[in-house]
Amino acid sequence: MSKPYNYASTSPNTFSKAKMPFSWPSIPNPIPRRMRRRLRSKFRSGQSPTSSIASIETSFNPSDSIRALRAHRWSYYDGQYIILMILAVFSLSISQAPGPLVKTGAASLLMLALLMPVTRQFFLPVLPIFTWLLFFFNARFIPAEYRPHIWVKVLPALENIFYGSNLSNILSAHQHAVLDVLAWLPYGILHFGGPFFWAALMFIFGPPGTVPVFARTFGYLNITGVAIQLIFPCSPPWYENKFGLAPANYAMEGSPAGLARIDALFGFDMYTSNFTASPLVFGAFPSLHSGNAVLEALFMSYVFPKLRPVVIAYAMWMWWATMYLSHHYAVDLVAGGFLAAIAFYVAKTNFLPRIQSDKMFRWDYDYVERGDAPEGGYEYGLTVLDHDFRHDSGDEWTIGSSSSISSGSRSPIDESQSSWEGETLASQASDTELSEVIVR
Repeated sequence: MSKPYNYASTSPNTFSKAKMPFSWPSIPNPIPRRMRRRLRSKFRSGQSPTSSIASIETSFNPSDSIRALRAHRWSYYDGQYIILMILAVFSLSISQAPGPLVKTGAASLLMLALLMPVTRQFFLPVLPIFTWLLFFFNARFIPAEYRPHIWVKVLPALENIFYGSNLSNILSAHQHAVLDVLAWLPYGILHFGGPFFWAALMFIFGPPGTVPVFARTFGYLNITGVAIQLIFPCSPPWYENKFGLAPANYAMEGSPAGLARIDALFGFDMYTSNFTASPLVFGAFPSLHSGNAVLEALFMSYVFPKLRPVVIAYAMWMWWATMYLSHHYAVDLVAGGFLAAIAFYVAKTNFLPRIQSDKMFRWDYDYVERGDAPEGGYEYGLTVLDHDFRHDSGDEWTIGSSSSISSGSRSPIDESQSSWEGETLASQASDTELSEVIVR
């Protein structure tokens, strides 16, 4: 039996190709190196870039999440999960209901949802919202001896200083059933259902990754608002109308104020019981009805510039409703809107995907860039002319996005990564393969 030809070098662990008796002439590659690196990123995957970016995870395998988590590049942005964990543990520790078994079961289900990729992509971005709800509804169990003094005179005084009178009392002086319904629609209906409607529109027509950023911003805005309300408790207008400027205490119940007329109009209890047992009776400042409405208007104005007058009108409608129903002073609304503007600015500058005017649906995007465009730079993919390709840690952990989204002004990333994995542009594709792609 003849021996097979051995290509091994002198070292048993080193192999080399057989040398050809001639060599091909070296031909300069006409494709710029940066463009070749961008093409490697796009064509390494067998899927089209658009379908990968807009796709939704369908895997139920927890090992995929564990593998992606181990490959995740940790940064200081991940400190948000420590804050959320502290707030959740604090809220559960003071909670008097439900029992320990229910709490343990709910926590276990949440962990399971975060382990499966198909549910993780939805539950991970809304963790701040879950934490806010847990924080808000358990605030009632904080012992009164650990709570600060309730400020009754501050907001009426600020109202008179800034506006010369109590705008809430002026707007609520003339009441009518039609006005009650007009105030009830935004304050009692759209405030709760609106975020889902706006999120659905942004999911369909906005760039991939917009809704996760909206969800996180919405959650952190409300967490901040509740924290301020606990640190700086203030009485709302209905308290002044009912008790004047008498000192308040934490044993007092809440009030539906103008919403009681809605219950009387429709003949059943929708708001009276809930507002009477409110977890934060003295959480007037800042107004989260105002903050949420302004945040939704800012996000919608960003994604749909032509709808800016409509969403601004919605925010102003909410402002009028809160004052007409005697739930907030005007100064509360301004503070809530100011917080929303700060939250939106942070999100837009660092995390929010940029709009591409030639795209209508999320499925039209073949790449996404995040944050503000560099001044004097190129838009939408041409930033490759000014910036090198770098490893990007902008995954679901950091910004709650899908897998195929770049960060800042960086270029598109690999579409073959999972939704938690970071990106590396080290590709095995050769320049010859890329040239063949161009020729085709």
